[in-house]
Amino acid sequence: MFLIFSFRILNSLTTIKVLLYLLYRSMTNLVNDVNTYADEEKNYINVVVDIPAGSHNKYEYDHELWCFKLDRVIHHSMFYPCEYGFVPQTICGDGDPLDVCLFTTDPTFTGCVIKARPIGILYTADQDGDDPKIVAVPISKVDPRRDEVETIDDLGHHRKEELSILFKEIKHLEKAKYDKVVFKGFGSVEDAIAEIKASRQRFLEGK
Repeated sequence: MFLIFSFRILNSLTTIKVLLYLLYRSMTNLVNDVNTYADEEKNYINVVVDIPAGSHNKYEYDHELWCFKLDRVIHHSMFYPCEYGFVPQTICGDGDPLDVCLFTTDPTFTGCVIKARPIGILYTADQDGDDPKIVAVPISKVDPRRDEVETIDDLGHHRKEELSILFKEIKHLEKAKYDKVVFKGFGSVEDAIAEIKASRQRFLEGK
């Protein structure tokens, strides 16, 4: 009787483990499962938001846990002036997904997926190597307020200045990182498209 009872317990535990594993595998991994492109022919991309505009919290997607975590609260009083996220199914030069600065009308939320079009690229480097960032706006169907913004220059001089100092000065109080951050300038829409394609190729080759 004891052996039968023990077997039933073990069998139940095994069943629970199998169900938990199937549940885990049915979850969407926002890096690996969401397509890079919302419309490849038009060069529209999907952007997964890590950090909503106006936030001091540095949220990051954990590739192993398949969820967002609070990496740290920004040490400086600065905040993110745009949605900050990544392009899924890409790998950048630093080994992470390709970053995106997305200008929206209102802040969204961590984990929001937004169809966007690139308008340029911001070239930076840090302690982990080259770290370019796509600059983008939502496609017209999502938000027509940015329809006239075709290139990064259409954002205006002040917005570009904000971006050019953001990723260095936001680390001003993180002494180990600050001196290693370098702003290398802006690139065109064509440069942004080329970086997206190259980063996607790295992802595909690493699968």
